[in-house]
Amino acid sequence: MPNSGAQPADVITVGSRVTVIPTSGSRSGDTKPRIGVVVADFAESVIDNSDLGRDWAPVQRWAIALDDGRLVFAAEGGLKLA
Repeated sequence: MPNSGAQPADVITVGSRVTVIPTSGSRSGDTKPRIGVVVADFAESVIDNSDLGRDWAPVQRWAIALDDGRLVFAAEGGLKLA
């Protein structure tokens, strides 16, 4: 019997190896994509920006431990599977 809780291979979950896509608004100065592992998913904590009454400082859904040792956060759409 197949595991009904199994995730499709193209879905990002905790433990997935991902590439963090740099954004133009990044303060770190990073312009190269970085590889790491998703260590936390804050999907239950994400609030729609329209509910906040602002369009700056978007909520970051994913916590990623980069291979270089840094911990970074990315918004929905800021990652792709590595």
